[in-house]
Amino acid sequence: MSKILINNIKIRLDDDESLVFFRAKKYLSKNNINAADFDFSIYKKSIDARDKNNILFVYSVLAETKQNINIKSIPHIKVIDSGDLNIEYGELPLNNRPLVVGMGPAGMFCALLLAENGYCPVIIDRGDCVADRTRAFEQFVLTGNLDTESNVQFGAGGAGTFSDGKLTTRINDVRCDYVLSRFVEFGAPIEILTKSKPHIGTDVLTSVVDNILKRIEDLGGTVIYRCRMDDITVHSDSVTISTTKGDFSTSSLVLALGHSARDTYRMLLIHNFVIEPKPFSIGVRVEHLQEDINVALYGKYANHPKLSVGEYNLSDTNGKRGVYTFCMCPGGEVVPATSQEYGVCVNGMSKFARDGKNANCAVNVSVNTDDYGNDPHKAIEFQENLEKRAYMAGGGDYYAPIQLMGDFLEEKVSAAPSRIMPTYANGNRVTVTNLHNILPSFVSTRLQEGFTIFDKRLKGFAVSDAVLTGVETRTSAPVRIMRNENLSAISNPFIYPCGEGAGYAGGIMSSAVDGIKVALEIMKKSKV
Repeated sequence: MSKILINNIKIRLDDDESLVFFRAKKYLSKNNINAADFDFSIYKKSIDARDKNNILFVYSVLAETKQNINIKSIPHIKVIDSGDLNIEYGELPLNNRPLVVGMGPAGMFCALLLAENGYCPVIIDRGDCVADRTRAFEQFVLTGNLDTESNVQFGAGGAGTFSDGKLTTRINDVRCDYVLSRFVEFGAPIEILTKSKPHIGTDVLTSVVDNILKRIEDLGGTVIYRCRMDDITVHSDSVTISTTKGDFSTSSLVLALGHSARDTYRMLLIHNFVIEPKPFSIGVRVEHLQEDINVALYGKYANHPKLSVGEYNLSDTNGKRGVYTFCMCPGGEVVPATSQEYGVCVNGMSKFARDGKNANCAVNVSVNTDDYGNDPHKAIEFQENLEKRAYMAGGGDYYAPIQLMGDFLEEKVSAAPSRIMPTYANGNRVTVTNLHNILPSFVSTRLQEGFTIFDKRLKGFAVSDAVLTGVETRTSAPVRIMRNENLSAISNPFIYPCGEGAGYAGGIMSSAVDGIKVALEIMKKSKV
């Protein structure tokens, strides 16, 4: 079986989609390739709205044939890999079942692949199952009663469960298609296979997470909630971890911790794991009316039935440090994302329909290792200190500090929200204040520059009554747990740092792929 992609096929907004296949076949024939030998399907679909008077859909078409083909370099045509996982099995006997710490995308996909190949893993998480975790989150939103073990960061599905469920990634790995197909198998909408910016939405993702974990159990794996890893002991041929539910021993320990497991980072540092500080970013959430964003992007076609709600991605790297939008949530809300007492941080969340009144996104500024002293302890403390300052500025009880865009640009506080209302905790737990008093000056100054630049690219981005909510600190892990070419920790062949929390991924897709890579390495080393 040979597969090729025919890219950059464009049709107008009101053209019938059948025209895409006609043009794909015509392009193959033009390049002396017999189109009759192929079966065609949509691979990816995106929107080109640079010219608001001539909005286009841009397609990639997958063409498959049973014949072996040899295509030379042809513009817009690419031969693609089959995406097979190429599983190999080793000869080293397993000393106890593989143990996966963390139920985010990395941990789940690692445990799923191990379970499907007979390795019967144990997967633990300090947080709850989806249903109990959802109740804890909703209670926190209403009352400010924080459960430090089960919240937006910890529990089944990881931080991505309470997000937009974005499945976009910058990594170029053929296993991304595998991940998307597995998500569909477990209940995600089939459209994620073809959209250029696929998302699941938190309402659908929760059931997908449940289905994946159930499959792991059905295949002989064990899923344990409310089980926090507190310590680790390394032996000559295995590892033992101490948890809130007893000790577990294994010769294959996967650390899929998530980027907020700060207490676990500190424990590993005490045990002299090789951990390096890394750059990350911090900033604020910005809220606009979704209708304003639609008009800014699509002009007169803003309400066209074929167009999805508008989303954007903006960046500026011309200064000494980058400023960029991150995790844009169309029709979404800003959510309280703290997992530690006396700290406030925020994230964005959308349901699958993306039908909320507001759009929100993080606008973040790069933080370099020199900014906090080039030390892993100081990297963690840098984030924590900002969250504590945000907590105090909000007045305590997990109220979030907010400010209007116009006031932030002029460094003053003069007004409360009116046209655009904040969505953090349903708009009930916010305090108007000056965000410049919370953020480091190098961040707030760069945000001011970024807002002004973005407004030139997306009309109305810096509208004076847009709402800013602080602080966004959990965009990525502040440290990296170093590993070797076999994906095991430096000087410890039994431990596998994995996913975003270990510093090797950023988002659902790349985390899932990293979990798959670690599972493949464990199977390559050990037999069932």
